[in-house]
Amino acid sequence: MAGRKRHSAEEIVRKLRRADELTAQGLSGDQVAAELEVSAATLYNWRRSYGGMDTDGAKELKELREQNSRLKRLLAEAELEKDALREVAKGKILSPTAKRRAVDMLTQTMGLSQRLACKAVGLARSTYRRTPLAQTPADPDAEMRAWLRTYAVKHPCHGFRRAWAALRHDEHRHVNKKKVHRLWREEGLQVRVHSPRKRAGASSFPAIAADAPKVVWALDFQFDSTIDGKAVKIASMLDEHTRRSLLNIVERSIAAERLVTELDKAFALWGGPPLVLRMDNGPELISQALQQFCRDRVGISYIPPGTPWNNGYIESFNNRLRRECLNRNHWTNLLEARVVIGDFKDDNNHRHRHSALGYLTPAEYAAGCTHTHHPVGCEIG
Repeated sequence: MAGRKRHSAEEIVRKLRRADELTAQGLSGDQVAAELEVSAATLYNWRRSYGGMDTDGAKELKELREQNSRLKRLLAEAELEKDALREVAKGKILSPTAKRRAVDMLTQTMGLSQRLACKAVGLARSTYRRTPLAQTPADPDAEMRAWLRTYAVKHPCHGFRRAWAALRHDEHRHVNKKKVHRLWREEGLQVRVHSPRKRAGASSFPAIAADAPKVVWALDFQFDSTIDGKAVKIASMLDEHTRRSLLNIVERSIAAERLVTELDKAFALWGGPPLVLRMDNGPELISQALQQFCRDRVGISYIPPGTPWNNGYIESFNNRLRRECLNRNHWTNLLEARVVIGDFKDDNNHRHRHSALGYLTPAEYAAGCTHTHHPVGCEIG
């Protein structure tokens, strides 16, 4: 049996004109269809679509229908791409690795073709099919990637800069910081930390700059608890210039008299008192015992109430102590808390590298620091 024949617009118009001539000769509809070698239904559809048209009109109508069909198909693909991008993520997908993951998700979850998925995320199919160098045995950075993963497991709160500092100063590897950042991102080790918007508070006290060691020591308290729900109070003190931790008190409660005793020991241990103690308006810090202890010995600088950003150095240290130590441990007893928190503060002094200190530890910086304090006078009028 011969296959179905697709007639062109010109042929349809010619056959319709021939059908009119045969009808005028008195032939029935079935006879006309048989003469033209088409079915009666096809002849009816032709008359409905092309009746009264000449050859040019029929050809133009066919082109319009094809164009309309193509536009509908493009619109459907565009809407499908929009749905796909809404399903993948908000905003732009920039890196090729992220685009590959998006294409995998669209093909597996939404059932899109590889061509349409690559078009939706803006990735060439040749790029998608190429195996990344990091997934091949010939990856030259495989050993460093493994080291970074191990470092991130050991220090989950650290970023790539701390990892680079450890590579540069502890492992003695001369590696570019931007390369470490790229490998850190590719391994998915970035931890997004929400930082609240910084605000500038107006203090009623003149600004005291810690331009040398033993000029400003910042003092503050924070709380935790053991597994039985009992409170653990922690006192910390920091030299704002060297970032060195100078005090470690971990008790159920800390009275003003106990604080004065420990401060006296700290002054003797670290070679004498500083010029100024910076602190907030806590009950232990505004006590008569502390006021008498500091009289004619060390100055006290209270930050305005409700403005912890004016004591930013110790607040930053407390934040890191909370994230890297307190939140990662639970205390079965007070002795365990004392030991672990004490080890953390010792690690801060001898192993934690500060970018503000040129990636030196506080102990290394303090040992080589030659800065001296220069008082700034105040002139009125």
